[in-house]
Amino acid sequence: MTHTIRQIAEALDAAFWGDGDFVIERAAEPASAGTTDLALAMSPKYAGDLDKGQAQAAMLWPDADWQAMGLRAAITVPRPRAAMAGLTAMMDPGQGFGVGIHPSAVIDPSASLGAGVSVGPLAVIGAEARIGAGSVIGAHCFIGHQVVVGENAFLREMVSIGARARIGDRFIAQPGARIGSDGFSFVTPEVSTVENVRKTMGDQGDAKAQSWVRIHSLGAVVIGDDVELGANCTIDNGTIRDTTIGNGCKLDNQVHLGHNVQVGNDCLFAGQCGVSGSVKFGNNVVMGGQCGVADNLFVGDGVILAGGTKVLSNVPAGRVMMGYPAVKMETHTEIYKAQRRLPRMARDLDTVKKAVSKAGLTE
Repeated sequence: MTHTIRQIAEALDAAFWGDGDFVIERAAEPASAGTTDLALAMSPKYAGDLDKGQAQAAMLWPDADWQAMGLRAAITVPRPRAAMAGLTAMMDPGQGFGVGIHPSAVIDPSASLGAGVSVGPLAVIGAEARIGAGSVIGAHCFIGHQVVVGENAFLREMVSIGARARIGDRFIAQPGARIGSDGFSFVTPEVSTVENVRKTMGDQGDAKAQSWVRIHSLGAVVIGDDVELGANCTIDNGTIRDTTIGNGCKLDNQVHLGHNVQVGNDCLFAGQCGVSGSVKFGNNVVMGGQCGVADNLFVGDGVILAGGTKVLSNVPAGRVMMGYPAVKMETHTEIYKAQRRLPRMARDLDTVKKAVSKAGLTE
């Protein structure tokens, strides 16, 4: 798929310079760009690599001197990452999934498929499931009983969606995403050591060893519009109420949401985050990689959790948190600085003790 400089600039609502009819075949980094590539040098630190490649056109920062770089054409953008979103959408060649329903797909007669739905090899669509128009169901996907998927969904290979899940429009699931597994809910016939520890913060009490009894998940999963799940995400069903994910949320690879979790709109969770059961998130929450949130907590609107943060108590709206246990980022920074000073302070204290001892001031 090719585009002219003019077409790309118009699609991005950006300015272009030079030959607007110059044809671009693909995007490339400056050092590896060929003669028909669009080199992405959107800040001065990348422009130095243009000489290492053969680019005749580039995407640059505003006020860049494109002619001095020897280019035939240029597009200038004020916000590079936002421009990248539009550019990559234009140039994405897709996964090469076929159109239509593959002969090996298994579709229950009671399932309903909207206009233009494609179903890949060995996919299974269960009884009374409903798939919205224009959706693509990849190879080896499983869609369970009474699942509802909105329009223009795109399920990569081996995505599974358990019974009764309800998903909005323009849903994207990367390979291996799992929606609707049972929650991790178990109980002992009598009070357990774990329950005692939660009450006493350390004392197991006299509870005896017992076997765990399963609590079944009667709820399902409800996902809003424009949600994307990364590869191998796992979303548990609710126990009684549904687990919910709001509109516009983006979850990276290997994110896990436990039973009954409620996620607001436009949240962004990076890779390997783990959320325990019954946590409630507000809107626009951002979690860096490998964050963890203990069960039954609330994380307010606009909270940002730095990578590796472990939340053990409620977080008010707007806070920026860091560390284990999570504290305000500025507090964590002060704690870290103090920790780094501890060895020196210990040496200084030892020196003072020796001086006091020599002076005969100790008992």
